[in-house]
Amino acid sequence: MKWSLLQIFGLLALVCLAYGDDPDVDIPDDLNFDDLEELEDDEALLREVEEKHMEVDIDRENEIARDVAMAFNKINPRVEVDPCTKVHCGAGRVCQADGNKASCVCIPDCPVEADPRRRVCTNINETWSSDCEVYRQRCLCDTKDPTCKNQKLKHIHIDYYGECKQLPECTEDEMNDFPRRMRDWLFNVMRDLAERSELSDYYMQMELEAETNMTKRWANAAVWKWCDLDGNPPDRSVSRHELFPIRAPLVSLEHCIAPFLESCDKDDNHRITLKEWGNCLELDEDEMLERCDDIIKPSTTTPHP
Repeated sequence: MKWSLLQIFGLLALVCLAYGDDPDVDIPDDLNFDDLEELEDDEALLREVEEKHMEVDIDRENEIARDVAMAFNKINPRVEVDPCTKVHCGAGRVCQADGNKASCVCIPDCPVEADPRRRVCTNINETWSSDCEVYRQRCLCDTKDPTCKNQKLKHIHIDYYGECKQLPECTEDEMNDFPRRMRDWLFNVMRDLAERSELSDYYMQMELEAETNMTKRWANAAVWKWCDLDGNPPDRSVSRHELFPIRAPLVSLEHCIAPFLESCDKDDNHRITLKEWGNCLELDEDEMLERCDDIIKPSTTTPHP
């Protein structure tokens, strides 16, 4: 209250200074201070009412803001990004998310497989219940997990599908005839995929060319398969691991496939170049190199689906 009275007296002083010399200005000399106090009470009441109105306005604005936010979230829902979405883990591993971080860990458990057709034979001539068990154990040994059965298993891999069995030896005559049989098989697989529209446009064109040009038939099929086996990105060689898709399903059916593929690696560096692949299939290496360049160049710029 004292502060309000001082404000009023201050205003009166300013008026006196401004109009003290003006005869037309009449300043009363009988001001009633009780009236001033009543005025001050009215002013306080007005401030109180104004503050209440401001509180109501703020509450209303907050309510509107909440409604707008809720409507926006319904139209544009917040999407939680899974950090494992863009993570690719190798065989025997799965992606594990920890907040925004993702890491590949060994598969905790493999499903129990009772079907004997799920069994696989490994490179150490042991039959395992499933490929999952082989890859899981390899991962455990590779990461030095205490549940690793034997550290030698860090290099284990599947040799072929099915139970291990004594395979007949590939004779010299069979081995000499195998390149022709392999060329036929590659072309028939390529033709079958083309009929089912499971080849890319470029490979479809190669298959059509092979159908109409006998000199291209075997080379086109061999180039297609070699480039198909080559990893992503292509490095102009096929590792023994990359040969798995054609080796594992055929070993129990074609006992010459394993020694044939091993013979393709002339320098024994565990990688088969296109030149070695062509020579192994008894094809013109110049034709093989030229056509594979046409396939590899687009693949370096076109992402895989």
